[in-house]
Amino acid sequence: MSATANVTKTDFYEVLNVSRDASDQELKTAYRKLAMQYHPDRNPGDHTAEEKFKECSEAYQVLSDPEKRAAYDRYGHAAFNGSSSGSGFGGSPFGGGFGNAQDLGDIFGDLFGEMFNMGGSRGQASRVQRGRDLRYDLTLEFEEAVFGVEREIKIRRSEACRDCRGSGAAKGKQPVTCTQCGGRGQQRFQQGFFSVAKTCSVCGGTGTLIVDPCPTCHGETRLQAEHTIVVKVPAGVEQDTRIRYQGEGEAGKFGGPSGDLYVILNVRAHKFFERDGDDLHCVLPISFPQAALGTELEIQTLEGVETIKIPEGTQSGREFKLRGKGVPHLNERGKGDLIVEIRVQTPAKLNKQQKELLRQLGETMHVENTPTSRGILDKVKEMFN
Repeated sequence: MSATANVTKTDFYEVLNVSRDASDQELKTAYRKLAMQYHPDRNPGDHTAEEKFKECSEAYQVLSDPEKRAAYDRYGHAAFNGSSSGSGFGGSPFGGGFGNAQDLGDIFGDLFGEMFNMGGSRGQASRVQRGRDLRYDLTLEFEEAVFGVEREIKIRRSEACRDCRGSGAAKGKQPVTCTQCGGRGQQRFQQGFFSVAKTCSVCGGTGTLIVDPCPTCHGETRLQAEHTIVVKVPAGVEQDTRIRYQGEGEAGKFGGPSGDLYVILNVRAHKFFERDGDDLHCVLPISFPQAALGTELEIQTLEGVETIKIPEGTQSGREFKLRGKGVPHLNERGKGDLIVEIRVQTPAKLNKQQKELLRQLGETMHVENTPTSRGILDKVKEMFN
């Protein structure tokens, strides 16, 4: 038998932070402010903000409709519980009747215009255009990615025309308001309960017409230009790291914001170091006598020469760790390690003297040449180590 949870919903007037006798304009203003604050596009991945947005949308949907508001004032949330309710609301913030559909459309037209810096009117929102984002692929040497570097790059991008300051009109002239749509950029048609908006066929949605185009950009508002940027690559970056430069993309149109520039890093491979996170790995070949008798060897790191001590009886595959000789942690203190793997080399060519010496050595050493499992072989290696 399942239990039913009792959920107490917040009063709709408290959700919108208005008094119970608030006017329609006060409701609209309060809702626009909250919708701007909690809209999912402004709070990606924020579940709390998403729920707040749904809550304030539901509250406004009820209180902006005279009939639903009257029912709510009399019965509270119970007015919309169950299928017997005549409102058709059903708990959804966008369900029910269409009495205020045009009002919600106006709100969201203004809302998205402000969110993307498009002014306040829907005519401006349709006219303003954000500039395109740009991508630049930058190839680095292995050491440059490890220690960081500054590189100067040149990109070609669209920039606002300096002569017309991005208006597209000739000097001393201004774009004129489109007479077909009245500067709104849209033409509206009523179809039953719905108001359908279509892009104006005359101005293409800009809301204006350029009668006297700028002779420099020919009314395009932008020109192609070469731009120089100093890219600061921090120490410790990896392959495909993306560096974003806000506003360094193409210029927007009609006062719209510029796009962004994304620098994508391609790191060349090192001749003997391999990277695993912030650790470096390399293989160090040694001879059989060095492995059997032990020795001290010098090894080249990214920061200079280090001495590594090989104890006698070292087996092929054994690893030695040089702490702090790896890659710097990105935007943090400290570094990874350098892992050196020993590889005992078997000589392919021997002269007569070497062969004779090895035969004599072999007579003094005995190994049972019987197949064993990998587990036993590992134990034998551990004994020698």
